[in-house]
Amino acid sequence: MVWTVRDATAELAQRDEVLSGLIRRHGLMRLSTPPSATRRFETLASSIAFQQLNGRAAETIWGRMKALVDGPFTAGAVLRVSPEKWRAAGMSGAKTASLIDLAENQQTGRLQLETIGRLSDEDVVEHLVQVRGIGPWTAHMFLLFTLRRPDVWPIGDFGVRNGYGKAWLGGSMPTPAQMPQLGERFRPYRSVAAWYCWRAADDPEFRN
Repeated sequence: MVWTVRDATAELAQRDEVLSGLIRRHGLMRLSTPPSATRRFETLASSIAFQQLNGRAAETIWGRMKALVDGPFTAGAVLRVSPEKWRAAGMSGAKTASLIDLAENQQTGRLQLETIGRLSDEDVVEHLVQVRGIGPWTAHMFLLFTLRRPDVWPIGDFGVRNGYGKAWLGGSMPTPAQMPQLGERFRPYRSVAAWYCWRAADDPEFRN
């Protein structure tokens, strides 16, 4: 599906009054430049490193990890570093195992990151969750921010649920089970709606 942020945002603003207000408050949806296909491995590796950590701690660990690699952060480079060194950089045993599994899947060809963009959203998720430590949330973030898919609705994301509750439900956060139905009216641009949910969640002055 070929889409533009401007067209998608304009369409959703016409459909939903609350979302229209969020768009006026926060401006057009902004996304950083996606990584090249050759850097998708590094993107997933950093996602593993950042799991369940605050930003500063995760950045410190990620910096140590990159310092262990001579050159690009590739699967081959990861496998040339011992698990003990990843642990010394600050990675837990579970995260170290996930990083190595990611690298091994890429090296053996079970994971095809350079061509994964040809798959449907559902198949991308299925392809990624075969890797230890990568679940639906990480796969959804990859779909939205790396592959720039327009219709990603991360139902388990705390920020999306929190922002939806603040903006549409008077502060009552919906459950993950409720989220699929709540997102239906934003198809086929649920990625845009999710982005504005994050803005609402992070805006201490926002009141609807």
